[in-house]
Amino acid sequence: MNQKIHTEAVSYLFEAVLSLKDENECYTFFEDICTINELLSLAQRFEVASMLRSGKTYLDIAEKTGASTATISRVNRSLNYGNDGYDMVFKRISPAPDVKHEKKD
Repeated sequence: MNQKIHTEAVSYLFEAVLSLKDENECYTFFEDICTINELLSLAQRFEVASMLRSGKTYLDIAEKTGASTATISRVNRSLNYGNDGYDMVFKRISPAPDVKHEKKD
């Protein structure tokens, strides 16, 4: 794990996230703490990771999500050389629904 992020402030933020009880509370909190673009970027990276894990190509992912190849590559690097955080979560949640996506400009 990256020791640079292990701060009291980050721990306090994670404590706040862990206190959220449902999806509505998540929307309320994250809409306050993130800009719309930050939140959409996080969601896009998570979707890219899911699609990479399901064997989709960079081209398919870019077309469906609007993610740049640089973003897809960065997420792929995290999947292959990161802390296995994505896989930990993917094991705990149901597969991603096939939803319509808004491409970011």
